[in-house]
Amino acid sequence: MSRLSSLQQFTRLCALGAGLLIGGDTLAAVENSCERIVATGNPDYPPLVWAPEGEKALTGVAIEMLQLALKDSGIRIEVLDLGSRAKALEAAEAGQVDVMAGLYLSRERLQTLDFVYPAIIDVPSVIFVRRGAAFPYSGWQDLQGRRGAAQQGSRFGLSFDTYAADNLALERLSTGEAALRKLLDGKLDYVVLERYQGLALAQQMGVDAQLDTLEGSFINAPLYLAVSHNSVCNSPALRSALALGMQELAQRNEAGRLLDKYRQLWAAPFRPATEAADIPVAE
Repeated sequence: MSRLSSLQQFTRLCALGAGLLIGGDTLAAVENSCERIVATGNPDYPPLVWAPEGEKALTGVAIEMLQLALKDSGIRIEVLDLGSRAKALEAAEAGQVDVMAGLYLSRERLQTLDFVYPAIIDVPSVIFVRRGAAFPYSGWQDLQGRRGAAQQGSRFGLSFDTYAADNLALERLSTGEAALRKLLDGKLDYVVLERYQGLALAQQMGVDAQLDTLEGSFINAPLYLAVSHNSVCNSPALRSALALGMQELAQRNEAGRLLDKYRQLWAAPFRPATEAADIPVAE
């Protein structure tokens, strides 16, 4: 049985167990959250979410924030790696999983997902360039006419995304690694990546000494937990538990602590006994 088939079976069982079938063919509103929810995320987004080598489940900042938010709720969480960001998002929008851990808000996603406030973390994106190939930069207008790229599906906030769509020829590549390799090959002038992801990838690839980031190029966008509209577990009780839990975690700056933790865990196989290093800002 395929993983998604198993999820579909779980969804039906969850609906039956919650007493949702009325009159044989009518679904009643869910008044209480399910005792178990299924979560997923982008398996290629370290240190916020990723799939460790040989593991079936995801790990990272967003996953542990979800677990901590529901720690005292009595709700159990099953975390699945569905193989790609696109498959994870598709499963979440269809209700085959209940929660997407680590997602940027957009107008179209509001049609299928409830975003949980407050956000997991504000993620800064930056503009990466080859060391020694920086160009004058005072704002997004300085990217016009230059060869740029970003990872397919990445979001950088509504303002930048709108500006890029209207003014930039921003190539979309399948992975952040592919974008950085093309940059280092001299086929691009810049790459826009989430800063934490870019640092992690550069360390994994062993190319952090070959990269700079443009000064003043920070683009902040909040990363959220999102509950599927089509999940049988989507209820006021679940959304309330998530929001209250996230509020408590935000007050303790738990995301900052976890970011340090998972940056080190991700970097460990590549740079044992050292902390994740920052890529310098181009002067």
